[in-house]
Amino acid sequence: MMSNQQNNHKANQGNANKGTSGTNQAYAKVHGNRGKQMNPNQKK
Repeated sequence: MMSNQQNNHKANQGNANKGTSGTNQAYAKVHGNRGKQMNPNQKK
């Protein structure tokens, strides 16, 4: 059985928390480098 903390972590991984201040650390770690890679202004 999963603990409440594990359930919260799973929920946080898929939640960008748009419109709020601050960062969702679990989400940021899962999606880490993607934003940088998607940025069209990055030098190859």
